[in-house]
Amino acid sequence: MNYPPKHHQDSDRNHIIEVIKTYPLATIISVKDNKPLITHLPLIYEEGKLIGHIDIYNPQTELLKNNNDITVLFYGPQCYISPSIYSTTQLPTYNYIRVHLKGNVTAIEDKDALKQSLITMTEFLESPNPKYTLEPDNPRLDANLSYIKMFEIDITHWEGKFKLSQDKKKSDMAAAREELIRVNQESIRQFLDKVLM
Repeated sequence: MNYPPKHHQDSDRNHIIEVIKTYPLATIISVKDNKPLITHLPLIYEEGKLIGHIDIYNPQTELLKNNNDITVLFYGPQCYISPSIYSTTQLPTYNYIRVHLKGNVTAIEDKDALKQSLITMTEFLESPNPKYTLEPDNPRLDANLSYIKMFEIDITHWEGKFKLSQDKKKSDMAAAREELIRVNQESIRQFLDKVLM
């Protein structure tokens, strides 16, 4: 049998939901004729389901209905952990948070539900300090409803992978936490400077 290493933790459902809410951009994987179709979309968690919207011209749209099987991945923070940050002797490692979900997907054909869902998703993504409100009478919203499909995923399998140096003593675990925060803040700026300058 294959057991996870000691420093790897399968998370409880509440932690998984926090990852989904904090990092809502998901990788959605469907399979057609033994070939994967992959799309990246924000999904909103509501009472055991994930709600999303997709462009009608995306080839994956046709698979997001009829109770089809689907796999969804969410990505939390990640980084290399150097032994230099620990107070005890350790080996190099890599810490990360990942969520793997499986479920069945259904298309929601109601235009009013789609419209309200787009408004609700905008409110969620704008929080906690909203600077924009998608109004129900927005003409661009109405004009685009025919080009968007709404779907919901009934989650059937939950798996959270939290590798955060849990096998280390408390001070080393705290150092790994701070390193995860530091590296993620610094690496975003460095990366964007390289690709956008």
